[in-house]
Formats: sequence, structure tokens, C-alpha cells
Amino acid sequence: MDFNTERQRMVENQLKTRGITNFRVLEAMRKVPRHSFVPPELISSAYHDGPLSIGEGQTISQPYMVALMTECLELKGEGKVLEVGTGSGYQTAILAELAKEVYTIEIHKSLSDKARQLLTALGYDNIEFRIGDGSKGWEEESPFGGIIVTAGSPDIPSTLQDQLTDGGRLVIPVGSRFLQTLYRITRVGDSFHKEAFTSCVFVPLVGEHGWKAG
Repeated sequence: MDFNTERQRMVENQLKTRGITNFRVLEAMRKVPRHSFVPPELISSAYHDGPLSIGEGQTISQPYMVALMTECLELKGEGKVLEVGTGSGYQTAILAELAKEVYTIEIHKSLSDKARQLLTALGYDNIEFRIGDGSKGWEEESPFGGIIVTAGSPDIPSTLQDQLTDGGRLVIPVGSRFLQTLYRITRVGDSFHKEAFTSCVFVPLVGEHGWKAG
């Protein structure tokens, strides 16, 4: 397969046609080799319009959802971003293209280790990894200008809101285990402004401030 052509087609047909307009986000999506982040047996589907299984009951998100969530962060290239749910590392790579520093947390050690190895091989040196409960955030490295949660939460964790800078944005799917609404929460002083974007389906956010395991 000509992966470069497939990637350009993905941007034109899946992202631009659905209203993704941020130039930096589109360029990052053109650049990052999504096929490197999927299991070998699914590589022919790497640029299809949907999520794919990556093991441990987790998925690599649909390209459009990755682009939408990233665009909602409105990253300017400076500051720190927190990602809750490293998964395959694909969203992590997109963030690393757009932010000065990325801090990413994954509850599954096998996924975190694999993502770290791949992202290092691809030359990313602005990412810090942690294995653990992402619903707690990464308090000692806060505040963050952006926080992105790639798993569905029953509500908006105050722990994550509190780790935003003034003007920082939290992008998170909130709802039931089987259907969520994507929200952006913007911190304004001690207040939080909430905007709803679209319905979505993510794997559950498991942790102290998310869903209980099992």
C-alpha cells in the first residue's frame, strides 16, 4: 500500500469534509504514520474511517475523532499537555507535533511500553510516560494548558479540571459506558465553561475518578 497517499486521502476525505480546519492539526495528521500504530494484521485498515483494536480491550480512535479532540485543545505550540490514555501512542504523536511537552498516562503497562518504544523510534523526545490511574492526572507536573482524555468518563473529574492553567482546556467524553458526549471545559479563573461537541463512543475511563474496574 502507498501509505502516504492513503494518509493524504484520509485528511481530505475524512477530516476536511467534516469541518476540521486547524492548519496545524491537519498538517500533523498528514505527517504522523498512523499505520505504524496499528497491529500488523490490521495495517491495511490503518487509514479507514473508524477505530481499530490494539489489544487489552483498547482501541486506536477514529482519525476524525483524534483530529476533532486535538482541534478542540487549540494548541499554540507552547506549554504542556496531559494525555489520559496513551493507548497505541498515535494521539500522543499528534500532540507531540503540536505542543512543547506531552505527559501521557496509561493504565496498561504493555501498551505504555510499546508506545514508548515506538514513539522513541520515531524520534519524539518531548514526551514523558507514566503507568497508572490517569483519572488522577499528573499533579506534580501541573498546571497544563491542555488535557485530553481518550476514554469515556461518568462525569468530569475535578482532579483534571483543577490541573488546568487559567485559560487551559480539558477535552473529555462524558456519559455512560456505552455512549458519551464530547465536552470541552475551559478554565476561567476559578470557573469552568463547558461546551458540548458531538456524541461518541470510547472505552471506559477506569480509575478512582472514573469507572470502577470490572
